[in-house]
Amino acid sequence: MRVLITGGAGFIGSALANQLIQDGRHVRVLDDLSVGERAYLHPNIHFTRGDVSDKPKLWGLLNKVDCVYHLAARVSVSESILYPREYNATNVGGTVALMEAMRDAGVQRVVLGSSAAIYGEQAQSPVTENLPPHPTSPYGVSKLSAEHYVSSIGQLWGIETVILRVFNTYGPGQALPPTHPPVIPQFIQQALGGGSVMVYGDGAQIRDFVYIEDVVRGLVEAGTARNVNQRIFNIGSGEGSSINRLVKAIETVTGRDLHPLSVSTESGGVSRLIADISLAKELLNYQPQVSLTQGLRFLLERDPRFVV
Repeated sequence: MRVLITGGAGFIGSALANQLIQDGRHVRVLDDLSVGERAYLHPNIHFTRGDVSDKPKLWGLLNKVDCVYHLAARVSVSESILYPREYNATNVGGTVALMEAMRDAGVQRVVLGSSAAIYGEQAQSPVTENLPPHPTSPYGVSKLSAEHYVSSIGQLWGIETVILRVFNTYGPGQALPPTHPPVIPQFIQQALGGGSVMVYGDGAQIRDFVYIEDVVRGLVEAGTARNVNQRIFNIGSGEGSSINRLVKAIETVTGRDLHPLSVSTESGGVSRLIADISLAKELLNYQPQVSLTQGLRFLLERDPRFVV
């Protein structure tokens, strides 16, 4: 089986690429290296640096490919508020360009890495895939638009489509940029450095934190599962943790005090967002295996940036 992973040198993409190589697949990666690192990838992976909107480059990479994992995207909610046009260009325009190239190359399946950000504030929890989306950021809007393009173009051109709405993923190798960093590596870095952590809102907001290996398991299954065309799946842990609980868990695994400081002037986002993973369990044989505490311990053991 031959696969192409767009954004395959990023956090989730590289973990998926390395797993597929271990499974005996032929893996091609396209990444512009704006965030990803080529060094993350197994040497047997065929790497190409480039933009996901570059159709001539895509035509060559898609030759004889069985499945595309489309993970190339800008992914910061906060950043998207500042740069909505750039998020639309990459997350929506790049998706449409890829689907056009797949049509031209005759590729039969695409797995889109979407996001829980499309849900926004919901009265129901955990959230199921059939709830009406209410994205609250340009990032969420761009991912929802990408979903609609993938589904509609897939139907029109006979391409099998599987969409995975991935929740708050964490694990070794996750990027820690100076602005808008993900919460878990940021808190761990601050804990190990003896600093205070900034908790937006009251810290009572609930999130579904899912370890990278569990997300990869869901992606791998989505590439080959039968009878899942035009289906959307939540990929999370299925359990919620408040930001305050996350702080306590990081204190436990690091043995350090985090000294949380509440920032009430900025929103902590939606109040509660937990994945209902029943459908993924049923049709993708998806079963998360790593608890939050265990995943935090794995992160400390396996990421050389963090030394306790």
